[in-house]
Amino acid sequence: MTAVAPLKIGRFRVMWIASIFSNLGSFFYSVAASWLMLEMTGSATWVGLMQSSNTLPLLFLGLTAGALADLADRRRVMLYSQTLMGVAATAMAVLTFLDLITPPLLLGLGLVIGVGVAFNLPSWQAIVPNLVPRGMLASAVALNSAGFNVARAVGPALAGVVFATFGAAVAFGVNAASFIGVILAVALVGRSLDLPEPEQAPLSSAIALGLRFARFTPSFARLLALVAAFAVFSAAIQSVLAPYTDQIGGSSAQYGLLLGAMGVGALVAAFGRHRLAGRLGKRSIQIGVTVFGLAGVYVGLVDSVALAVPGLIVVGICWVLTLVTLNTTTQTLSPEWIRGRAMSLYTLAFTGITPLGAILSGALADVIGPGNAIAVMSAGTILLGLCVPLFRIPSLEEIRPPEYNEEVRLEDHPEGLEGGPVMVVNTWTIDAGDYEEFVKVMNRIRRVRLSTGAYRWRLYRDVGHPDRFSEIFLVSSWDEHLAQHRRIDDRSRALIRKARSFDKADGPRSTHLLAVDVAHPADWETMVAAHSEMHRRDGSVPLDEVAPSKAPES
Repeated sequence: MTAVAPLKIGRFRVMWIASIFSNLGSFFYSVAASWLMLEMTGSATWVGLMQSSNTLPLLFLGLTAGALADLADRRRVMLYSQTLMGVAATAMAVLTFLDLITPPLLLGLGLVIGVGVAFNLPSWQAIVPNLVPRGMLASAVALNSAGFNVARAVGPALAGVVFATFGAAVAFGVNAASFIGVILAVALVGRSLDLPEPEQAPLSSAIALGLRFARFTPSFARLLALVAAFAVFSAAIQSVLAPYTDQIGGSSAQYGLLLGAMGVGALVAAFGRHRLAGRLGKRSIQIGVTVFGLAGVYVGLVDSVALAVPGLIVVGICWVLTLVTLNTTTQTLSPEWIRGRAMSLYTLAFTGITPLGAILSGALADVIGPGNAIAVMSAGTILLGLCVPLFRIPSLEEIRPPEYNEEVRLEDHPEGLEGGPVMVVNTWTIDAGDYEEFVKVMNRIRRVRLSTGAYRWRLYRDVGHPDRFSEIFLVSSWDEHLAQHRRIDDRSRALIRKARSFDKADGPRSTHLLAVDVAHPADWETMVAAHSEMHRRDGSVPLDEVAPSKAPES
């Protein structure tokens, strides 16, 4: 399979081309806003704040945006987000043209664009697996990165020329116009996408489940920790590149040239990813992070634009190699039903944390100088690279994506079933010699329950009958419990079967206790019928008893 195979798929190609123009406009905005802020304030701290304004809202809105990507139509979320950003970009261009722009106003409009970015990114990233077959996912992510870096390679240089020749207002106007193509592409391609039905759950519950999924999926949690650490240390190069360029005697056009050098390196990595990843193997993340830091130290210590260019090319190569691998790993680890929230956590861990590194780098640059700030922060990246093996991130070849056996796939249950919370009690009688192995298996079961919908889990031992154990977990509603059944993938189902095998009696039995709203009792018969069918088909612990009159017809 070639690196450009996804471009043969029409809907991916349309979205990819539209994103290039959008990213091109974003670089016009980024370059113009940074230099305009530098001209108005002369402060690296203000420039750092401006650089972080379009990602800082992710810290506060990322989890909500990820939940909406799973609870709402992802196409609409993207359309509304792109429209909001387009309006803010237009206002920025008009106010600058009228000479009414001020540092706080420029920063405020940047934050509005950041709100749009926060809501757009999780939905945009979550639909990538719906645009291409699973086998093309890594190539699609790499091409998206390549598209971004095509814009990086030419956008900053063009933006620098436009800024120097026509002023910031025209550069902001180019950014505003770029949103038109993306809005049209989303509206066109969205009609052909076969997206899953949105989850039905309160927003707060959906956010909490996303956090529990990350917490109780160890490999995913470690991945987020590595991404966040890389975001903090790697932010320095871009966030203080404008004052660094000024320090070494460069102009706005040369600032664009330096950003373009990163873009060239990124393009090399994007189109050569297969070959690079094949040679580096499981160490691609470690080598990418470490060499990124070494190149960053080099850039921070040189004193001319010509010497900085090769260092930034290497930075761009390592940047893309690392982020494409981390992004694809995140997508592969995430089941469809929670992918929006998983990608929001990834985005929050990187793009949302990057502003902290940008602000820290800007403040450090005001004290010790931009070049020294880049060198110090990049030294931290080197240390992080040396520690990468401690995070135990699985390679893409080792990951088995969640699979769901079609023979036991469950039909959608009736909508609007209310009632809850639900307490599920599964009881075993085991042999004393199986105790240690049983507890190990139940610890793995605990992660399954908590990552698929339960918010409390405990294993109890009967004081009067020490061979009897009860697994008890709580789910927020009956509707959520039925959804939990559909979230059990094949590996989790096999684990549940293994746990069932420990019972030495007639098999473990499951009892469900539902909190009843006495003022508005639920449709009990419909609830029991849907639930019984799920237990019969998906390998769950058998129900303690089902009233014959309420059992589903065979």
